[in-house]
Amino acid sequence: MASGGVSVASLWTEVNRCGQNGDYTRALKALSKLLHENRDDVTALHCKVVCLVQNGSFKEALNVMNTHSKVLGSEVVFEKAYCEYRLNRVESSLKTIEGAPEQTDKLKELYGQVLYRLERYDECKSVYTDLIRNSQDEYEEERKTNLAAVVSAMSQWEKAPMEDLGLPESTYELCYNAACALIGQGQLTEALNKLRQAEELCRVSLADDSDVTEEDIESELAVIHSQMAYIMQLQGRTDEALQLYNQVIKLKPSDVGLLAVTANNIITINKDQNVFDSKKKVKLTSAEGVEYKLAKKQLQAIDFNKALLAMYTNQADQCRKLSSSLQSQNPGHPRPVLIQVAQLCREKQHSRAIELLQQFSDQNPESASGIKLTMAQLYLVQGHVTKACDVLRSIEEFKHKPGMVSALVTMYSHEEDIDSAIDIFKQAIEHYQSEQPGSAAHLALVREAANFKLKYGRKKEAISDLEQLWKQNTNDVHTLAQLISAYSLVDTDKAKSLSKHLPSADTMSFNVDVDELENSHGATYVRKKAAKVVGESLPKEQGQGEIKKKKKKKKGKLPKNYDPKATPDLERWLPMRERSYYRGKKKGKKKEQIGKGTQGATAGASAELDASKTASSPPTSPRPGSASGSSAAPASGVVPPRQQKPAASGATRKKAPQKKKKGGKGGW
Repeated sequence: MASGGVSVASLWTEVNRCGQNGDYTRALKALSKLLHENRDDVTALHCKVVCLVQNGSFKEALNVMNTHSKVLGSEVVFEKAYCEYRLNRVESSLKTIEGAPEQTDKLKELYGQVLYRLERYDECKSVYTDLIRNSQDEYEEERKTNLAAVVSAMSQWEKAPMEDLGLPESTYELCYNAACALIGQGQLTEALNKLRQAEELCRVSLADDSDVTEEDIESELAVIHSQMAYIMQLQGRTDEALQLYNQVIKLKPSDVGLLAVTANNIITINKDQNVFDSKKKVKLTSAEGVEYKLAKKQLQAIDFNKALLAMYTNQADQCRKLSSSLQSQNPGHPRPVLIQVAQLCREKQHSRAIELLQQFSDQNPESASGIKLTMAQLYLVQGHVTKACDVLRSIEEFKHKPGMVSALVTMYSHEEDIDSAIDIFKQAIEHYQSEQPGSAAHLALVREAANFKLKYGRKKEAISDLEQLWKQNTNDVHTLAQLISAYSLVDTDKAKSLSKHLPSADTMSFNVDVDELENSHGATYVRKKAAKVVGESLPKEQGQGEIKKKKKKKKGKLPKNYDPKATPDLERWLPMRERSYYRGKKKGKKKEQIGKGTQGATAGASAELDASKTASSPPTSPRPGSASGSSAAPASGVVPPRQQKPAASGATRKKAPQKKKKGGKGGW
């Protein structure tokens, strides 16, 4: 008998009844009384662990199992692995499963989930395939859904080719996973149609349940709509994608992983615009538990976008901190280094940026191609063209690509280093001669090399290239003509012998009707002089216009006071205010008018008092080129430049608005 007069049998009856009713809290009370009587009762401990798991108390359940590990032994291997999995201790859960003495079906199911979380998709696919083949119960559809999720994850994150495993698409979950697999293969249109099919299946399946509201249906459809928006974003339909993303955000779904991905995709659409909205959205990517809901590549993309957003918002320290953390987590990934370099370039520290790139390329030669391209770009920004060429020539992966050859030849030509440009052609031709002889790329490089050498007068060096081209196609008259032209300056006899291969003049002539060509629509400005016939007036043909007589220019009129003997004023073309002898108007000079001046004074008296008008005043020397004898400053002999008001820096000239015509529909 238990304490308090309650028997052990009645307590077990209570536990059994509560377990069937799902009242695990009340069952725990009865189990506590049982364990008070016998603390090492294995059955009671096992039941207590199950009740705690059902209530979501995973830590307490794990503590009970660890405390009574000797008593419980291997009885609770599944419960222990499950609690560790739910507490996101995935590695510990894997060890517990692998250390189990027997692999039951329950452990295999959990094993598949753990492998999926660890992104070991190949092993996970094998586990689910085996379970589907060897199990026959009501959970077959769930296993197929999980297998479809594994296939879509392999397609998206590992770019593995899709396998036809014969999975049906009878439910919206299976249809959704099939669409995700198509996205990974780049089949966006088919994936979008598949998502629309999944949406319809979801509405039909949930509409049968009377307890499900319209809000519940929209919440369930949120993941499908978010994936639809992602496809639209990939297709360049950013406005439609942004509208769908915002609808998902407004629903506030309980899945923090879905919210994080949706917010991150909105940030990628905003880029360096609408930064205030991006700063609000980035908070959703840092919610608690996001790291357990998303794949590593998804989390990595979110962290990259956080660093870029910090750079766009001029948070230099935050950007450096995030990019350094990313580099430590992904030491061989070039993107964290490129973010740091972009931040340094915004701070005009190009030399430091180049040093950082060089250091990374030395440490990670396998992923240095993109880094070296960025280095070359920075060298070009600083004007170091030769250094940029040296960096580009060190990229073995792109060294002999036609685009790289073209860029190097252009830069060396800009630096007038023709020898280096020819050496680039030589190395590329030798590479294709050994790898792809006679290919279109090979012959195109030979032709471009020959044209380049002929352009810069290197006809001797161009002969071998032209001969190689002509041997490939002896009917190429253009190449033969170039070869003869090159040989004419080096070996005239060879040029004469090659000229025998030229086609005759008759074969090269064309039957062209000259009159028809001149009278055609394109020969508008061709004029023909008609022969004059005495006594006949011929009609004017099309294109025959009369030549207008040139009008004789009239001689300009001379000024009235022109004196051919006097020297003209050198500053006569300048405005009066800009002439060297201009002194401005005299202020305060009173005009000789009646009623002005001192009281009783007359105009004659004022003139007599003016010393400049007396006969004793010495005469002023006339200004050169002036007909009058008025006083002026002496000419300097140099015409000063006419000054203009300088235009404001960066100002643009705008066209004046035209007036609206009467009767017209247009505005300004």
